[in-house]
Amino acid sequence: MEAKELIERYSAGERDFAGATLSGANLSGADLSGANLHEADLSHANLEGASLSEAVLSGTTLFWANLIGTDLQGADLRGAKLRAADLSGAMLGRADLREAWLSEVNLQRVDLSGVVLSGATLLWVNLVGADLRGADLRGAKLHAADLEGADLEGANLEWADLEGANLSTANLAWANLSGAKVTGEQLAQARSLQGATMPDGTKHE
Repeated sequence: MEAKELIERYSAGERDFAGATLSGANLSGADLSGANLHEADLSHANLEGASLSEAVLSGTTLFWANLIGTDLQGADLRGAKLRAADLSGAMLGRADLREAWLSEVNLQRVDLSGVVLSGATLLWVNLVGADLRGADLRGAKLHAADLEGADLEGANLEWADLEGANLSTANLAWANLSGAKVTGEQLAQARSLQGATMPDGTKHE
């Protein structure tokens, strides 16, 4: 499907584009809020500044997609696959990323507060300075993720795998790290662990 056809059909009131092939499509600035793009192929697509709020993107392929400044608030991204996608400046409030697969994705300084990432895989993801306050990261795999300066206050990291993650100057105050796979050396780099539940279940003073 061509980008022009998608936009025309959306403008005519159609919302169901499940399984559509839109690889390389230029949808910059397009309004696709509420569209059903379940398991669509949006690899290499340009979605910069587009509105995908409340859109269904579950199982969607977004490899190398340009998502700079994209509105993904309330979007269903369960099981979505993102590799080397750029989400800098994206809006992800209330987004559901359960079981999503992200590799080498740029989320630097993105507001992810309250976002659901339980069971998600985040490999070599750039989360420098990201706002993850209250985020649900239960069972998430954060292998080699860069969380330098990230705000994880009150985040739920129960049983999360933080192998090789950079926690330098990260704020883990009141975070739940019960059962998390993380070393003492990593935690020693954090800016704050006040009130955090440690991997062994004890409370940090």
